[in-house]
Amino acid sequence: MSAVDPDRSILVVDDEESIRSSLSRMLQRENYQVDVAANPQEALVRLNGAQYGLVLTDVKMSGGSGLELVQTLKQVSPKSVSIVMTGYGTIEMAVQAMRVGAFDFITKPYEIERVLVAVKNAFERRRLQVENESLRKAVRRQYGPENLLGSSPAIMELQRLIAKVANTDSTVLIMGESGSGKELVASALHYQNLTRSGPFVPVNCGAIPENLLESELFGHERGAFTGAVASRPGRFELAHKGTLFLDEVGELTPALQVKLLRVLQEHSFERVGGTKTIAVDVRVIAATNRDLEQAVEDRQFREDLYYRLHVIPVMVPPLRTRVEDIPLLAQHFLDRVNRTKGAAVTALAPAVMETFLRYRWPGNVRELENMIERLVVLKKTGTIEMEDLPARITSPKDTILPEQDIVFPPEGVDLPGILDEFERQLITKALDLSNGVKSRAAQLLGLNRTTLVEKMKKKAMMAAKTAEAVRLSDD
Repeated sequence: MSAVDPDRSILVVDDEESIRSSLSRMLQRENYQVDVAANPQEALVRLNGAQYGLVLTDVKMSGGSGLELVQTLKQVSPKSVSIVMTGYGTIEMAVQAMRVGAFDFITKPYEIERVLVAVKNAFERRRLQVENESLRKAVRRQYGPENLLGSSPAIMELQRLIAKVANTDSTVLIMGESGSGKELVASALHYQNLTRSGPFVPVNCGAIPENLLESELFGHERGAFTGAVASRPGRFELAHKGTLFLDEVGELTPALQVKLLRVLQEHSFERVGGTKTIAVDVRVIAATNRDLEQAVEDRQFREDLYYRLHVIPVMVPPLRTRVEDIPLLAQHFLDRVNRTKGAAVTALAPAVMETFLRYRWPGNVRELENMIERLVVLKKTGTIEMEDLPARITSPKDTILPEQDIVFPPEGVDLPGILDEFERQLITKALDLSNGVKSRAAQLLGLNRTTLVEKMKKKAMMAAKTAEAVRLSDD
């Protein structure tokens, strides 16, 4: 046979020459490209040289087993579909054929119409498989870790971590401030997983009323509560073989924390108002902008659930800690908004970019994205200038350092000491404002709680050493 078209090519494998010839003539009349082989060994030689769309094989042949050929097909030609034929048609044989990967099963003597329908359906199955794989590849490209835009060390480390853990079933806890891109990380973890064919199902635990969240997660049976006029599956069922993304998991009530813990432990649950236990295969990815470690200490979050979720922790850095990524992100959003809104804004003026680099972006990447969209929609064409910016960007209220002339004494200054004292004052003020709640103080300072605790320990040790030095000098 000449060049093989995988959408029309068939390899017929049978040790009876009359069967090979009759099938070949019949399929060629239907405009299929047909090649033949007398045994599995000859078939494998041909499969190594070409990718056939369909392999039509006998089961029992003098040169080997057609079922073994079907199994081998998964390695040598994974995009080929197979149909098996046999004169020993039994239910057990059909089940065995399907189990090893055959698409259909035909008994001899075969009917022409039966063969042609099976072949047509097999090629349709192959077409759908190829399309599905192409779509999955496109989605993986769209949600790949490289789409977390940036070249900062923090983002590059995040990309490496996603690539490492995406193709596992381990539970992931994504931590980070609002707007930092936690859902984008969760999407990347799901769509880069090659073993999960199910959907990505997000749930915002903080946006659904408490009395509805249990039903939303686990579903309900008819009559379980007022308004439950029909049974309904929950998000766990909908995410079977896929990923359930629990955003703002720290907002779960104690009762729902217990139910979630059970699902993570046993991979099963009951619907609200139901008694049937439903088993699910779901990867759970959770996200929070709360300090769950502090919430555990405050008895607001179950410790056992925290450690169940905290199998693989992923920290998404805030935008203010990766300032070098702002120009790339701004240009990306500018291009996208121009395209979607039909605008023609060419660039951001240098002064605007400088202002963006100085601004702290409390709303993180989401705030930057929304700001670019607002500016482009209002400007429509030309360059974004300083007068286009809102006052909160050009004159932010969170400026801490006073604007004053700096005078250096002749002997110079102790910069490390000045910075250390200023940091101590900021930490003390943040703790006063938060009534000693370290997680809130850390939030005011733009730090992780653990970082704040380490700084407090370090400063306490330094203070203790200073006091000891003073005491020894007095002695």
